[in-house]
This record gives sequence, C-alpha cells and structure tokens, in this order.
Amino acid sequence: MPEQNEWETKAANILKAQLKLKGVSYAQLAELIGDKEPNVRNKLSRGKFSAAYFLQCLSVLKTDTLHFS
Repeated sequence: MPEQNEWETKAANILKAQLKLKGVSYAQLAELIGDKEPNVRNKLSRGKFSAAYFLQCLSVLKTDTLHFS
C-alpha cells in the first residue's frame, strides 16, 4: 500500500489533471471555492488538504466521475 505522502501526491495530481482538463486556472478555482489563489497553489503543491476540500474542488469543476488506478 502506498505511504501517506504518495496518497497526498496522487490526490493533488488528480486535482491538477482536472484543472487542466477543464481549462481552469488556480485563480479561477480559488474564486469558485471562495479561497485565495496562493492558498490553492500551496495546497496543491504540498498535497495537504482534506477530503472535503478535494470533493469541493471536484464539485465546482463539475467532475462527476474519476477513473484512476
């Protein structure tokens, strides 16, 4: 099983991929979720965010389904 930091990296990479796929910038995501761009950028670069934050981001990006291995 992957270590905790591997899971954090995987979660951050999923969000980054969704942003790219949807054509949404960090600044736009920050506006959509009511956060500040530096906060979003830091969370995604560190991979340190809650499951609730992850789901909130996916929700505003209108991501209904994820496929990953």
